[in-house]
Amino acid sequence: MSEPYLPSCCTPLSDHWPLPHALPGVHLLSTSFSAERLDGEDFNRCAIAPVRGVAKRQAEYLAGRLCAREALRRLTGQPQVPAVGADRAPQWPAGVVGSISHGHGWAAALVARSSAWRGLGLDIEPPLASTRAERLAAEILTPTELHRLQSLPAEQRAWRVSLTFSLKESLFKALYPLVLRRFYFHDAELLNCQDDGRAHLRLLIDLGADWPAGSELQGQFAECDGQLLSLVSIPA
Repeated sequence: MSEPYLPSCCTPLSDHWPLPHALPGVHLLSTSFSAERLDGEDFNRCAIAPVRGVAKRQAEYLAGRLCAREALRRLTGQPQVPAVGADRAPQWPAGVVGSISHGHGWAAALVARSSAWRGLGLDIEPPLASTRAERLAAEILTPTELHRLQSLPAEQRAWRVSLTFSLKESLFKALYPLVLRRFYFHDAELLNCQDDGRAHLRLLIDLGADWPAGSELQGQFAECDGQLLSLVSIPA
């Protein structure tokens, strides 16, 4: 069987686990991509339905779907490409949970059996500059979270705002498929982030019987090639 076509805009897929704590049964594939090297026929050659948008949007989508297809092949034996749902979320095969994310030139997907994990949310973000972090802090952080940052230097505050943003994005990706309700930055809070890369979050609103206000979830984070990578995982 021949190897799947790899477009020149993507580096060979890697199964390196970039986060500090490996999760059993979870497959993570990643690639670096360059929008400048995207060819108009790459979607057709990869047998992936094209997406509309500028070259950057097309390249990151293609890279993410290539990672998802290989992750699914390793998990299930079937190299499927998740479709895009009406809510724009990836549509995973029955019995599978997963997440896709892409940042500045890097894309990744991770998948697992739903019998082992109820939800997975992966996010990558470039750290915010201090001035932008200060401007956005009140939109991302709750008053309690803002209060905890008051004594930190500007650079550390910017890093914490960036990390909180990423972890809350990961939280949404992990929980939304379970609750099918949109929720926002002020509907959860980051309780703590530890030196070993672990983080704990708490819901501040009810999201159904299984997810009342006060529910706590675990995450992890790392710096990856100058970007912040975070993951929220919900065991079955």
